[in-house]
Amino acid sequence: MKNKSYLILAICLSFVVMLSACGPAATEPVTEVATEAPTEVATEAPAAEPCLIIGALYGGPMNDAGYNQAMHEAVMAIKTNIPCVEIIEAENVPDEAGATTTMQNMIDQGAKLIFPTAFNHQYPALTLSQSNPDVIFEHAGGWEMGANFANFFGEPPDGWYLMGVAAGMMTTSNKIGFVAAFPLGWTLTFVNAFELGVQSVNPEAQTIVSYTFAWGDATKDADTTNALINQGCDVITMHVDSPATIISTAESRSVYSIGFQNLAAQQFAPEYWISGTGFTLGGTLTWLASMVLDGTWTPIFVRCGIDDGCMAIAPFGPRVPQEVKDLVAEKQAEISAGTLVVFKGPIVDQDGTIRVAEGEVLSSEVMGSVDWFVQGVIGSPK
Repeated sequence: MKNKSYLILAICLSFVVMLSACGPAATEPVTEVATEAPTEVATEAPAAEPCLIIGALYGGPMNDAGYNQAMHEAVMAIKTNIPCVEIIEAENVPDEAGATTTMQNMIDQGAKLIFPTAFNHQYPALTLSQSNPDVIFEHAGGWEMGANFANFFGEPPDGWYLMGVAAGMMTTSNKIGFVAAFPLGWTLTFVNAFELGVQSVNPEAQTIVSYTFAWGDATKDADTTNALINQGCDVITMHVDSPATIISTAESRSVYSIGFQNLAAQQFAPEYWISGTGFTLGGTLTWLASMVLDGTWTPIFVRCGIDDGCMAIAPFGPRVPQEVKDLVAEKQAEISAGTLVVFKGPIVDQDGTIRVAEGEVLSSEVMGSVDWFVQGVIGSPK
C-alpha cells in the first residue's frame, strides 16, 4: 500500500513538471519605442505652361563676342523681363536650308514668335510666315515686311561717325584699315559714316577697305588684318560677325582697334583698344514680345539708336587721351540735339560725283542700297 502511494506521488510530480514545460515561456517586459509622427512631403506643382514660346536662331556661335552674342543677349533679356516665356535657341545656322528646317522645328514645338537674326534667314522666314499666319516673325536687319513679318535693328551710322572721329584723332600714319565681310549696302554706309567722322577731324586720313567675303572666317580675318597693317594702317576696325580675331591680331602687333557688334569685344585688346559700338536690343525685343503676348503686335519697321538704348558706346581704352574722349562726347551730344546730321550734304563720292546735294540728307530708306564710297575711302564698293 505504501509503495502504491509513492507511485501515485511520483506520477503527480511528473505531471506538474510536464505542465510547466508546456506552458508559455517567460518574456521580458515590452518597451514601447517612440516613433515620429508621419510628415507630409511637399510635391512640386506641375510646371505652368509658358505664356509664350519664342524661337531664335543665329548664324554663328552665341559666344562670339560679336553679332551673334549681341542677338543672344537681347533674346535672353526677354526671359529676364518676362519670366513666363520659354526660349528655344539654335546657333551656327548660316544657310537658308538650315534656317528653314530650324524654324519649322521651332514652330512644331509651339513657337509663336521667332527671331531669325542672320542675313540669310530673311527669305526662309518670309516664306514660312506665309504658311504659318499664326506665328510672328521678327527678322534682324532686313527690309521685307508682311502681315506677320517685320524687321528690327539698331542704327549704327551715328556710332560709326563717332568712332571715325576717334580714329581720325588717334592715327599717326593717316591710314585706317576697315575689314569688311561683303560689299553690302549697309556695310558701305557704315564705312562712309566712319570716314566722314575721320574727315571731320583729320582730312588727310584715309580708310582702306578690304573684304573677307565671309561673315565668320578666322583665318581670312587674320590674313586681311595683317595685310592692312602691312600697308601702314595703325588703326583697324571691322564689319564681320565676330571681331575677336581681328582685334586680337591688331593687339598682337601693337595696332589700335575699334570694335563693332558687341561691347564684349574690348576683352581682346587690353592695351590698344580705342572704343567701339555694340547692339543692346534687349529692351526692344522685350517690347516686341510683350505686344505678341497682349495681342497688340502689328508689323513695324523698327530702327533705333544710341539715344533709344538700342546701341551703346564701349568704354575707351587706356591709351586714349582725354581730348579724344571729350570730342567724341561733344559730337555725340550734337547728334542727339540734331545739330549734327551725319549724312547731310554736300557729300561727294570717290569719283567726285555729288551723291547728296547741299541741304539734303541721305534717308535711311536709301542707306541699305548704297553702292558708292565717299571721298577718302580706298577700295571698291562692288
